[in-house]
Amino acid sequence: MHVIFGYKVEIDEKATREWYDAASEWGCSCGSCRNFLTLAYKRELPAPVLAALDDLHIPPEKATYVCELYSDSKGSCYQFSYRIAGTIIDGNERVSARKSWGAVCCCHDPYPYGAPDFPKPHFDLEFNVVLPLSEVTYEK
Repeated sequence: MHVIFGYKVEIDEKATREWYDAASEWGCSCGSCRNFLTLAYKRELPAPVLAALDDLHIPPEKATYVCELYSDSKGSCYQFSYRIAGTIIDGNERVSARKSWGAVCCCHDPYPYGAPDFPKPHFDLEFNVVLPLSEVTYEK
């Protein structure tokens, strides 16, 4: 059993690592997603996000879902997720835990997004974070 941001979960580390080893980066090429990919490659996501991803051997640029929710004077609020092989044992799905750097929850979203072939069972580690606009934007 693992605890991720207060959620008790069982993780199939081997299946998760193997899927991400073979996966491509997030595939959308819109300006918002290119900004996210730039920040992910530069490892400019919040430290707790990077620490959780590093523990799971998930490259930040291989998100299974990315969406810019809105922009304001502080930056752009992104919702982004990473799929994990395993199950949620304890924790209120879809109720995000507020942190000083954003919000996070473990949930199960049946829509495949960027992971249509992900092993089952699985759940999503979902973040809502305000990120800055990068001066240099990633190009495929």
